[in-house]
Amino acid sequence: MITKDLHMHTCYCDGKNTPEEMVQSAIEKGLTTVGISGHSYTFFDESYCMQKADILRYLAECRYLRAKYFDQIHVLCGVEQDYYSDCPTDDFDYVIGSVHYIKVEGEYIPVDESVEILKEAVDKHFGGDVYALCEAYFETVADVVNKTECDIIGHFDLISKFIEKEPLFDVTHPRYVAAWQKAVEELLKHNVPFEINTGVISRGYRTSPYPSEEMREYIREKGGRFVLSSDAHSTDAIACGFEEYEALV
Repeated sequence: MITKDLHMHTCYCDGKNTPEEMVQSAIEKGLTTVGISGHSYTFFDESYCMQKADILRYLAECRYLRAKYFDQIHVLCGVEQDYYSDCPTDDFDYVIGSVHYIKVEGEYIPVDESVEILKEAVDKHFGGDVYALCEAYFETVADVVNKTECDIIGHFDLISKFIEKEPLFDVTHPRYVAAWQKAVEELLKHNVPFEINTGVISRGYRTSPYPSEEMREYIREKGGRFVLSSDAHSTDAIACGFEEYEALV
């Protein structure tokens, strides 16, 4: 049984619960290690991330909880470092490297906010070519380890968040497949594990985790490794789907 969950968010960023509530819930669920991984500060979008002024308090609180619950669970203090964040990560126990935006002509375009935003970006910046947007996304993802020096690669195919309910593109299209396979090949050079992220299930967007089954098979065939994580934004989502998906790791 998987008893570690290293990807979760609290009220320090866009999560619903306090760090202590997340730790207590993880204990109740039988976990042996819990990692709080607040969203790194992004100067161009402060709507979802930790604020710079709160980071020291976040670190201190996580360390306090580690000491308080040391005989019940191991508490780690991590960060989900966005590709475009310029904040240092030296003080954190581990780093999840993620791409939430693509930068085009000076504009930061979120890839996981809405289909409407993606459609507008395709028309405005890519001449109506949705696969050019996908290629730009995976080109950025391919560089996420270089940029963030992460320990875990976060939600590799985040751009497909809405694909089941509002299919903006065909995931079997040759250009889409070529784009993500090229990114996988580059990332595998670093021997950093990919996370299997069940957060998209707990929040009701997809019925299967990131990355897709096809991607997981390709990564595994190429010798890649995986870490199971919930990307929980509330206590009820901690370790979501772990019993079902633990065999994948």
